[in-house]
Amino acid sequence: MNGNPLYHWVALAVSTALMLPLPVAILAGWTPLWMRRRQAGMRLRAYGVLCVYAFMLANGVPRIADASFETVMICMNIGIGFMAAGAVLFLLSARKDSGARTVGSVGPWEG
Repeated sequence: MNGNPLYHWVALAVSTALMLPLPVAILAGWTPLWMRRRQAGMRLRAYGVLCVYAFMLANGVPRIADASFETVMICMNIGIGFMAAGAVLFLLSARKDSGARTVGSVGPWEG
């Protein structure tokens, strides 16, 4: 019913490698150079990306475990909740950024 688990493993591995390091680094206090001008909503944006990653986990793990149809559907609905929370966090970060003043130009020697 859930297809080949190899595809789900690959999707989770790629999403972990691409999506997880940046928000964890931002929450630890490091800000990438290209994001230093918009620091007001940085933490909200990082939590939003983590919600999108939780959506990937909630949809992928039950399929890898070859769970029943009901379990997959429940986890899929939970994943939709994570995606909605991520969208709200992204909108809040954009609103927070629009109200804040922009920081001056930051060169790589200042970071």
